[in-house]
Amino acid sequence: MASQRELSDFLIAIERRAFKQAMFAVRNEESALDIVQDAMMKLAEKYGDRPAAELPMLFQRILQNTIRDYYRRSKVRSLWTTLLSSLSPNNEEDHDPLETISSEAGSYSPQTPHDQLQQSQVLAVIEKEIELLPARQREAFLLRYWEDMDVAETASAMGCSEGSVKTHCSRANHTLAAALKAKGITL
Repeated sequence: MASQRELSDFLIAIERRAFKQAMFAVRNEESALDIVQDAMMKLAEKYGDRPAAELPMLFQRILQNTIRDYYRRSKVRSLWTTLLSSLSPNNEEDHDPLETISSEAGSYSPQTPHDQLQQSQVLAVIEKEIELLPARQREAFLLRYWEDMDVAETASAMGCSEGSVKTHCSRANHTLAAALKAKGITL
């Protein structure tokens, strides 16, 4: 069973990546923060007594379900707002998708300001292209390659088959590679 400290350490370690996933999904900072907070609260309240090894998978499943719930609520809210008002809500706000990226041990860290600028420009292009992916492809791509989950874990978190995960990841990879190649970026 996970101790309070293990649960706390896990939530601290996952918060930035979870926020980024939610931002990619909903494109609204306040909503993304709410989604991550809700997912963390659900994990702590309902699954805090589970072994620490189970926490990453449980959290990802809770996070993805919370994002889906957000879209369901938004759809219903939009329907009623449209029916009851001739004014449509304007929920789109400008936001900066870039955040500082903490480097892991052994990862490439640019040494010169020019290298840092190039890296930030490439990351901005990659993030923009990830935002343009269809929701299921983006979800599979982020879980597999950002959260480093295997196919079975990703399928469990997404609530679909392993074959669907492979298909979504393959399509996302091809789309991203073509988009980056079209912009002259080779990795």
